[in-house]
Amino acid sequence: MSAPWLDSYPDGIQAEIDLGEYGSIVEILEQSCSRHKDRTAFVNFDTRLTYAELELQTRNFAAWLQKKGLEKGDRIALVMPNILQYPIALFGALRAGLVVVNTNPMYTAREMKHQLMDSGARAIVIVENFAHVLTEISNEVPVEFVITTKIGDLLNFPKGLLMNFSMKYVKKVVPGWNLPGSVTFTETLKEGKNLSFEKPDLGHEDLAFLQYTGGTTGVAKGAMLTHRNMVANMLQSREWMKAKGIGTDIETVITALPLYHIFALSTNCMVFMSIGGTNILITDPRDMPAFIKELSKVPFSFIPGVNTLFNAMLNTPGFADLDFSTLKGALGAGMAVQRSVAKRWKEVTGITLVEAYGLTETSPGVCTNPMDLEEFNACIGLPMPSTECAIMNDEGELLPQGEKGELVVRGPQVMKGYWQRPEETAKAIDAQGWFHTGDVATIRDDGFVRFLGRYKELLKVGGENVDPVEVEAFLLGHPGVSSVQIVGVADQNLGEVACACVVLREGHQVSAEEIIGYCRGKLASFKLPKHVLFMTEYPMTPSGKVQKFKLKDQAEAALGLGVGQA
Repeated sequence: MSAPWLDSYPDGIQAEIDLGEYGSIVEILEQSCSRHKDRTAFVNFDTRLTYAELELQTRNFAAWLQKKGLEKGDRIALVMPNILQYPIALFGALRAGLVVVNTNPMYTAREMKHQLMDSGARAIVIVENFAHVLTEISNEVPVEFVITTKIGDLLNFPKGLLMNFSMKYVKKVVPGWNLPGSVTFTETLKEGKNLSFEKPDLGHEDLAFLQYTGGTTGVAKGAMLTHRNMVANMLQSREWMKAKGIGTDIETVITALPLYHIFALSTNCMVFMSIGGTNILITDPRDMPAFIKELSKVPFSFIPGVNTLFNAMLNTPGFADLDFSTLKGALGAGMAVQRSVAKRWKEVTGITLVEAYGLTETSPGVCTNPMDLEEFNACIGLPMPSTECAIMNDEGELLPQGEKGELVVRGPQVMKGYWQRPEETAKAIDAQGWFHTGDVATIRDDGFVRFLGRYKELLKVGGENVDPVEVEAFLLGHPGVSSVQIVGVADQNLGEVACACVVLREGHQVSAEEIIGYCRGKLASFKLPKHVLFMTEYPMTPSGKVQKFKLKDQAEAALGLGVGQA
């Protein structure tokens, strides 16, 4: 098939990656730790972890895991925010040949139980703040080894002690828990020093992660990501970043998105580890004043995020006063970047907010705009090196360029399949190897891909398709609207209608009638919001994605719409 996007690639960017360059994530880690041993790998609350220390600590943790009888292919769950313990546990587990199951710390007991049962995790590393959730289900899950840690355990003295004291006794965010037989993370590292470590034989087809997906739709499935998948996306991203010279210097990346999410895991943790960069770990980016203070401490060269994070930074006092002279790039993905946010970002930082697109099932990168893009273009970019994209109709037929349909993807970053779900895998990956994204898109003549919405999120109003993204983009032009999400709610006559969930700009007073009137005459009548709800926040995943299925439920409840009601 033709690949028109190659003609739009920035100068010097190769069309293909060399997958044979590395055999596993562990091989990349070992090389980076050897080449950059004196560089800082991770920073958290001003405590630094060098590459030499990372190599030693991950080796010790891997040795402890092996001593306990954990074998290649066994699963280990990690339940942590962005703290120093995370990369040590992550890379230590991978060095032992284990499969990492990243688990959202905000999960309820029911959600955590599903993931631990489904994955069959034999071990778990969990921060004490969330250990009470595991306590509720400890007798129902197959976990044999429980390793606990406190937020401040690896921080410098006395900051670590003060942090742990504050968490438990001042902020009181460590509920009581009881996990008999558990050990502390620091104990495993100490014991591991005196244990032998046997390097397992790892290759491209070995599983590295069970990365659960479904946080915005309510159904969690484990995407099987191999070492090949992750190495491929690491190489693809690294190649793409060359257009801005990222990797030519000692780079510093701001890691505000949680590392247990595939976006930050790949882009921040993996890519910047591979080039000897420094990850500044932000444990709680929701505390915006503290986050901005952290940004002021160090010159940084790259910052990935989601639209809501960039918007929040722009609206926090002090952000505009930061020094952006070392900033080479800003990457928005995980959800659509809004033009108004991109415009303000460029005005404040002088750097174009580059939009990218990916999914958990693709490790995650699929498309990225050129890093040297002059202006935001409302596209999700060009297919990455060694990646094919196409548009299909409902019958599975490839459509001509410019047509609208489902975006499908082929490439070495596409997952092996869904864990223990062959039927779901067959639905997602067809006989030709195309992964069906479930997203509506179109590919322009110049190869740029434009995201048009989720198939499942398209509203059906009286038989007419309504794209929420289109209505949201239009409403953002209203001077009083800070952000907006369109969801479909039940309607007795039309089946469903659009409901605009609006967050107003500070100091603005706007009525529902004014919002609807703003759209009238500018959008087709069936696209007009029938309902408007004013909100202060949306239900979100920890990575900043709006959970539209929850927002829909909230909207219908607020409007008094139950099943069969309107």
